[in-house]
Amino acid sequence: MDDIYIARQPIYDANLKVIAYELLFRSGKTNEANVIDGDSATTNVIINALTEIGMDQLVGPHKAFINLTRNHIIQMAEQPLHELKERLVLEILEDIKAEEVIVNAVKKLAKDGFTIALDDFIYSESLQPLVDISNIIKIDLMALTDKELEAHVIKLADGKRKLLAEKVETQEEFDRCKELGFDYYQGYFFSKPQIIKGQSLPANKLAIMKLLAKLQDDESSTAELAQTITQDITMSVRVLRYINSAQFGFGKEVNSIQQAIMMLGRTTIRNLANLVTMSQIEDKPHELLIISMIRAKMAENIAQIVKADKEACFTTGLFSIIDTLMNNDMELLIEGLPLVENIRTALIRREGELGEILNCVLAYESGDWKNSHYKKLSIDEIRDCYLDALKWASASEFLMK
Repeated sequence: MDDIYIARQPIYDANLKVIAYELLFRSGKTNEANVIDGDSATTNVIINALTEIGMDQLVGPHKAFINLTRNHIIQMAEQPLHELKERLVLEILEDIKAEEVIVNAVKKLAKDGFTIALDDFIYSESLQPLVDISNIIKIDLMALTDKELEAHVIKLADGKRKLLAEKVETQEEFDRCKELGFDYYQGYFFSKPQIIKGQSLPANKLAIMKLLAKLQDDESSTAELAQTITQDITMSVRVLRYINSAQFGFGKEVNSIQQAIMMLGRTTIRNLANLVTMSQIEDKPHELLIISMIRAKMAENIAQIVKADKEACFTTGLFSIIDTLMNNDMELLIEGLPLVENIRTALIRREGELGEILNCVLAYESGDWKNSHYKKLSIDEIRDCYLDALKWASASEFLMK
């Protein structure tokens, strides 16, 4: 896997509360942009933020400011990332002219619900169409004299948009900007950009993560789940082959995923599809997948006895080995999957009911009898949960081949 880098710099309000982060291109560990191709740098930031490192990891609950070149403005207007309109602030770079195609594209993005910011802004009449659309105007203190700065504030602070002072480097500059009535502040006086390092998944593993994310989407309909599975021929064939095996003993052959979902339910079919998807990881020992199957089924068995959520326990056990399969940090991987909060907490911090069940499973798996306990279950009951999981995984192993 390749190391990837992105920098973030906080943006504050007048009370020095963080309200957003600007995400910045970095080609390596040094805190310099070294941008040769603006389009490529913007693409790099968007891909790393959205698919590799993850927005939650980078900015938490805050918004992310991202620079857009002329080409990206036009492209995003044509194919907007609607699901991120509440997360992104789109910065229109200072060298972009207010030509008709750009103004129309920015208007569309604003109408779609995106927050629009003008970056490193120096006013001219020709840029008024962009000013009229904008929500935030960023003013570079280094580019203006104090008199010019005051004139810009008088011109632009009309109550329709926020003003952001950028490149604030001293207490005096901060005090002056507060006096002038700026809304937001950014610069080295508060914080230098912080470099965040991540790792990009190879194409095969990235595709698998995307497929797993689709399978975990609880808001998808039964038809959408069936379509997700049938679009992957390997998955479809293996799932149907498993369903038609002796384990289920149906009187007639099940010949469609839709039919299988109707007969066995979404949970069973999704669990099988998850297993097949993980089996497609090419560079890991087959035994790791068997371990994930045993953990999943044992956790489900424990849940059955203690009246816990069986589906959540199965999913927790199944994904407990995904960091090893993907050679990546568990927290980063989980950020890319739409898992419910109690599963995420169990996988990342081993906390909550699911975390305690997973701890019991892992302890028994490793022969740590002292910690192989959960609530009032006897060691014999836990042993039976394990042996049943072992039997199930052995009978289901052909699904992975």
